[in-house]
Amino acid sequence: MLAILVGAAVRTAWTPGPSWKPGMVFSAKLLLEIAVVLLGASVSAATILSAGWALLISIVGIVAGAILLSFTIGRLLGLGKRLAILVACGNSICGNSAIAAVAPVIGAKEDDVASSIAFTAVLGVIVVLLLPIVGTILHMDQVAYGALAGLTVYAVPQVIAAAAPLGATAVQVGTLVKLIRVLMLGPVCVVLSLLAPRLREENDAISSPKPGRPPLHQLVPWFIIGFLVMVALRSLNLIPIAALKPAAVASTAFMIISMAALGLGVDIRTVSKAGGRVTMTVILSLVALGTVSFLLVRLLGL
Repeated sequence: MLAILVGAAVRTAWTPGPSWKPGMVFSAKLLLEIAVVLLGASVSAATILSAGWALLISIVGIVAGAILLSFTIGRLLGLGKRLAILVACGNSICGNSAIAAVAPVIGAKEDDVASSIAFTAVLGVIVVLLLPIVGTILHMDQVAYGALAGLTVYAVPQVIAAAAPLGATAVQVGTLVKLIRVLMLGPVCVVLSLLAPRLREENDAISSPKPGRPPLHQLVPWFIIGFLVMVALRSLNLIPIAALKPAAVASTAFMIISMAALGLGVDIRTVSKAGGRVTMTVILSLVALGTVSFLLVRLLGL
């Protein structure tokens, strides 16, 4: 969260010269893709299946519905297609990680990525602070509140922070539900890669793609395949336990560097022009997601 804000602040006061561009591109693209692959090591199919099919199917439906709803809200508020998708995926899946993973799939511009990450990051912190108060006011038990936190909060560390005030059980349930949402990142990116040609804006300089089936490497980005492979390896216990923590640390470190590079590539004065619309889209989408998630928790009797 801080990395992209600091990077954007530096960029506002200082414009990097040509010699800085290769490192910025490397950090914002390749390191980011590696971070997404390493993220797959934190997801286990066995852990996911232990939640029960009703909850699993419901989470998939909520994620899909939330993406469509958030995208619609963004478009109605005047956001571009790509920016609306970035905000929708960030809200519905896993915040910065989802935005970072989806951006190269749909060819999003740096300004759009920075805008969506900056505002979802700020509101993500607000949600972490307010959600325990909401859970207490609604007299939710640990299981129900943990599920609500896992369904609404952006990132895994934020879920833990939001669930901790209500107890260890809330943290365990919230983390499990959150990991299921993270698993949706792969399928969503595959679908978006198919829809990418339709996401071009009228003012795009890139020409329309030629008719016909695109090659596999364009249809499914390598880092999404890597993400799914890591999930499979983790599920089959083929990743040594000793390697899980270093993988998580490396993923976080690469993500921070990538966020700083993205921020460094964007003038914050450009980002601020879309601030009001992005913020309103995130708020309305978040309220809708939280409401539906609460109703689901009640419906399932958690």
